[in-house]
Amino acid sequence: MADILNAFTVDVEDYYHVSAFERVVDRASWGERESRVERNTERLLELLAAREVSGTFFVLGWVARRFPALVRRIAEAGHELASHSFWHRLVYELSPEEFRRDLRDSRSAIEDASGHAVTSYRAPSFSITQASLWALDILAEEGFDCDSSVFPIHHDRYGIPNADRFLHRRQTAAGPLWEFPATTARWGSVNLPIAGGGYFRLYPWTVTARMLRSFAATTGEPFVFYTHPWEIDAAQPRISGIDLRSRFRHYVNLARTESKLERLLRSFRFGRLRDVIQQRQAATTEPIGST
Repeated sequence: MADILNAFTVDVEDYYHVSAFERVVDRASWGERESRVERNTERLLELLAAREVSGTFFVLGWVARRFPALVRRIAEAGHELASHSFWHRLVYELSPEEFRRDLRDSRSAIEDASGHAVTSYRAPSFSITQASLWALDILAEEGFDCDSSVFPIHHDRYGIPNADRFLHRRQTAAGPLWEFPATTARWGSVNLPIAGGGYFRLYPWTVTARMLRSFAATTGEPFVFYTHPWEIDAAQPRISGIDLRSRFRHYVNLARTESKLERLLRSFRFGRLRDVIQQRQAATTEPIGST
């Protein structure tokens, strides 16, 4: 278990970009709101540097256009840059043409800011579902070789419960694509989410640590962890007009996230998504397919 390299990932977006707020936060107002993405991302960079950990930063194209210096700072610190879309729109609400345009716009914004090629992608709110699997074909057509958009759980907004739970190489109509699903623990016939985000904030640290260690010990597979810059910012402006469920999901235990992240980084080995894939490739001479 100690030798397994896991992927540490960050979805670089601001507090007002989240999908749960899109009904009350007009995208036209984004530029007028107080932005906290720079300061919060810088703090995450400091936490990672303290543990000498490199990760993968899935950057929203809108953020890259507005804060190109932040994108350069992420790259200069040795982290992998990847796309988190441009407008944070749910994939299953887009047409294939809209998705392709958004994908190209996001990659262009990140590459223009950093000078680094972008070939990995994560959909907003893990919104590649059974209804939007066509997006994987487009990713491969557009030259992307890694995706981390599938969550093998039941959820009201996303999820493919019967999806492959582990890092695998998937064949699309346009060629192979590495898929690194959000990590889950098996409990009977149900998959429990343990990959990060709101679940990391909700569960006590001892529960998270025990489930991640059990995952590694029982499967021998790497896990992927994800967080957002706004999750370490308990003082962020509150969004009004949202329902109680969205309010709970977004604001629960924000004040505890940073200290829990520090414990996580001390407890497990982490690297970039690409590092984990290279470790997998080095460990096998056979093509890795979906199971």
